[in-house]
Formats: sequence, structure tokens, C-alpha cells
Amino acid sequence: MNNELPTTDDFRSILLNQTPLIDVRAPIEFAKGALPNAINLPLMQDSERQQVGLCYKQQGQQKAIELGHQLVNEAVRKPRIQAWCNFKNQHPQALIYCFRGGLRSRISQQWMTQNGCEITRIKGGYKAFRQYLMQSLDEMAIKLQSGQRMPWVLAGRTGSGKTQVLNSVSFSVDLEGLAQHRGSTFGRHAWAQPSQIDFENQLAARMFELDAQVQPNWLFEDEARNIGSVHLTQALYAAIKSGGRILVETPFEQRRQNILSEYVIEAQGEYADLGAWVDYMQSRFERIAKRLGGVGYAQVRQAFDQACLWQQRTGDLVKHLAWIDQLLTDYYDPMYDYQLKRYPQPFVMQGSAVEVVAYLKSF
Repeated sequence: MNNELPTTDDFRSILLNQTPLIDVRAPIEFAKGALPNAINLPLMQDSERQQVGLCYKQQGQQKAIELGHQLVNEAVRKPRIQAWCNFKNQHPQALIYCFRGGLRSRISQQWMTQNGCEITRIKGGYKAFRQYLMQSLDEMAIKLQSGQRMPWVLAGRTGSGKTQVLNSVSFSVDLEGLAQHRGSTFGRHAWAQPSQIDFENQLAARMFELDAQVQPNWLFEDEARNIGSVHLTQALYAAIKSGGRILVETPFEQRRQNILSEYVIEAQGEYADLGAWVDYMQSRFERIAKRLGGVGYAQVRQAFDQACLWQQRTGDLVKHLAWIDQLLTDYYDPMYDYQLKRYPQPFVMQGSAVEVVAYLKSF
């Protein structure tokens, strides 16, 4: 094996340049967590990796390597090498990695080189890069807590349009966007959230980017520590919460329209048909039934069912506003008021979305 093939552990540059990466681990490994800007083009498929792993445990490394070469023979190897080379040709700066930057990525790197396609391997592989990202998250939490970077927390009632405010400034960290979740009982998308590892990796990359820009102010939405199935570390959550709070004030009429647009129109577009969305929504209503109380739950469900029947008959969405109004009045707003009383931290600034954006851009 040629040990002189080029390697790099300049993780900082890889992150800041958003360098395309080839992950040659098996799909099952990739699904558990991958590096930002990585594509999975495996050296071995899951079944092949399993066989080689079993052989390694029973007969040792050399026998496992021999089995690996048998399974990934010349005929199997050729299209895999071609896929790596195609990606490298499309992305000349691309790098390659496996779990520890060892055998699998070196073999892949050598085969590519033998086919006239040179590529650099990430030294230490996924494991070393992942440790770097987690260390960066810890360092960012310290910077936010100590005031080296100033956290700002954007608060507002459900439907206030906080995401639009976040997207209007260059120094925001969109936690809901990274989590692929709208951050509420009804906030799940039709697709799966990223793994906890992928969420942390992407979050670290975004915060690393802001830090490298020497951006003094960082804007976060006022989130719970858990965002759907993923969560923030306790240290980072505490650091974010230590920041100054800004309140977006949005009229009730605009809030209900925002909810209609996001939780009905956009959400329905994510599902194969209306029935699938209805099933999902009904499961969400059931989760908050106790909070709504027996009468409240029955009223919301009746309004929702009537709105869906009306939509099926006419295509009109207007009746959805009835259950939205009730949720805002009887569920979301009381919950928000409770949180305000529980954490009575004053707001540094409060105003309309336009006023808040103007304030943030004045920094």
C-alpha cells in the first residue's frame, strides 16, 4: 500500500471553503452521521462490510483484507472508482475520507490514483473531523457565554414570522432550519429530521463560519433545548439563553395567516396526498388533547374535520382558520404567556418584524 498518497487535516479550511467530500463508508455508517458537504459513495455496501467485519473478528486483518478484495473484485470495483472520479472531476477540490482515515479511504485513494484521478485523503477521517467539530461547539458556547461573541435571542408568539426575520440578517443561526423542524407540536416535516450527529455537525459548521468572519453578534430564535428529535448541548443552550432578548410583535390576523401558509399550505405540499397530511395532523392533536381539555379538544377536532371536508369539496382553505384561531387562543398563546412569567427576562427591544430587522441591521 502506498503510504505517500497526500493527506490533510486542515479542518478549518475544509469547513470555511465548504469543500466537497467523498465519504467511502458504508451507507449504514453514513446514515448515522456524516461531515458537512459530503456525498456517500461507498467502497463497500452494508452487506459486504458486514462480511468483512465478521471475518476480521474471526480470522484477523489479513484475511479480512483478502475477503474485501474478493467481494469488491475488479468488476464490482470499476463502477465505484468511476463514480469517485466523476465526482472529483466535477469538484476538483474534493477530498476523500472513511471512518479513521485508514484502510478504506487509502485503498479508494490508491485506486483512483491508478486510474489517473488524484485526490487527497482526510487524515484521521470522520472520527478526527467529528472530534474537531464537537470541540468547536464547546468553544463557541464559551465565547457566547463570556461575551466574546454576543448572542441575541429572537422571541415572539407562534406565527410571528421569526424565521423570516432570521433570514433577513447575515449573522443568524437558523436552529429550526438545521434541525429540519418548525419547532412546535405541529412542526414536523414530512421527511425525517437529521440525526443528532448530523445536526451537531451542521450547527458547528455554521457557527464556525460566523466566528471566522469575526462576526460579533449572533442571532438565534427563542427555542427549547429540544427541537423535535434533536437537541442542543446544555452548555450551548445556556450560552444562547444568556443573550439579550428581542421581541417580534405581530398582529393576530397576520399570525393566523402565517400559520395557514406554513402549517397548512406548505405542509400539505410535502405529503403525497391530503389524507396523509390529515393523518399526521390528527396524531398531533391527540398529543395536546390533555392541554386543550375534553371540550377544547373536541371543538378543535370538529373545526379541523369540517375544514378538511370543505377543502375536499371546494378546494377552499379558509375554514382552516377556525381551528388555527382556537389553537392560538387556547394553546399557543397561554403557553407563551406562561413561559414569559416563568422567565421574566426583559426585552432589549420589541417591535414589528420590519422594526426588528432594522434594529438588527444597525449593529
